[in-house]
Amino acid sequence: MILAILIYAAAMTLANLSVAHFGPASAPINAFALIGLDLALRNWLALKMRAPQMLALIAGASALSYIANPSSGQIALASFVAFAASALADWLTFRTISGAWLRRCLGGVTVGAAVDSLLFPTLAFGALMPGIVALQFIAKVAGGSMWGYVMSRFVKEEA
Repeated sequence: MILAILIYAAAMTLANLSVAHFGPASAPINAFALIGLDLALRNWLALKMRAPQMLALIAGASALSYIANPSSGQIALASFVAFAASALADWLTFRTISGAWLRRCLGGVTVGAAVDSLLFPTLAFGALMPGIVALQFIAKVAGGSMWGYVMSRFVKEEA
């Protein structure tokens, strides 16, 4: 579980720093590769961690982004708010859907991606950017689905 937490925090931090450095154009690429990983990994961690622990992990990764690059302050704050809201939406969806882990993961990824894709760029850049929102949503669902499928091969279903 420690390795999963480190990967989760590193992916979130790298995504935040990349957006802070390269701007909104890098968001769809990050959304697929890094945020998709975080969305799927969050569902695995949901089996292992309680909600307050997950919120602390999100806050810690956001703080790490700020410490690594203080100029990313608004990005880190936007990331924290968007990830916290999407984590709650993802967790509620994951816990509500019945069936195999992958089915539950994909449902959570989709809902979490929708919330995160709308909130993050709007808060980070101070404007609603429909094109970036749409591209991020598609990339996060695609990336989260890919990572979810890979992870499903290793997830032990709860009894």
